[in-house]
Amino acid sequence: MHFEQQGTGETVILIHGLFGSADNLNNLGRHLASHYHVVRVDVPNHGKSPHWQQMSYAQLSLAIKELMDHLQLGHCHLVGHSMGGKIAMATALTYPDNISSVVAADISPVKYPPRHDAVFSALHSTPLSELTSRNQALQHLITCGLDEGTAMFLIKNLNKGTQGFEWRMNLHGLQQAYADLIDWPTAQLRYNGPALCVRGGDSDYVTAEHRQAFVSQFPQIQSKTIAGTGHWLHAQKPEIFNRIVADFIGKHPIE
Repeated sequence: MHFEQQGTGETVILIHGLFGSADNLNNLGRHLASHYHVVRVDVPNHGKSPHWQQMSYAQLSLAIKELMDHLQLGHCHLVGHSMGGKIAMATALTYPDNISSVVAADISPVKYPPRHDAVFSALHSTPLSELTSRNQALQHLITCGLDEGTAMFLIKNLNKGTQGFEWRMNLHGLQQAYADLIDWPTAQLRYNGPALCVRGGDSDYVTAEHRQAFVSQFPQIQSKTIAGTGHWLHAQKPEIFNRIVADFIGKHPIE
């Protein structure tokens, strides 16, 4: 699994969401790097990481644990957004003795209904071989019904190589694994360490109906809401988000 690292001190691993990359949490990484060793990963099928045709949370949490072993980390803090938050939670539930704290940004430990059919359709229909500019791809995604913010986020995955434009992510692999990514097979496990959910005040990814799922799996769960933000809370109000995460991690040093 490809990763970038910066800073020294206790290790914090940052995990991005679906269709993202290690760069998505770069702002948080820079904020934390003055006091911590920060590791930002490219989740498999994203960025520079290997392409997988299967992508379950058991496999993804194992990949995080193997990265920890590679870096010779006995313990670390985990912070993840959206799908990355589910990966962080699954890792804490599966390897609780190795995780000192976990932060899930705008995601719950539950099975979700499909939400990305329009995104997959728009990405698949992008005429990569005909593109002469990134703006053409942006306009195509908007024409397919995606909002400009989502379209601009997705365009970050567009690379121009010697053979023309191509998606950096493994689009086919992600679609093959999508049913597993919206599922939640670890509901019977429990992580008794410090846990925090940070939700966007205008987002519907974390609802009151999810409270029992959090409490049963993460008995020490705390929650924070950032008003005036949606699912992309870390990008919409980064200073507030960064401060909340740093304050939480700072209260739970690795013993």
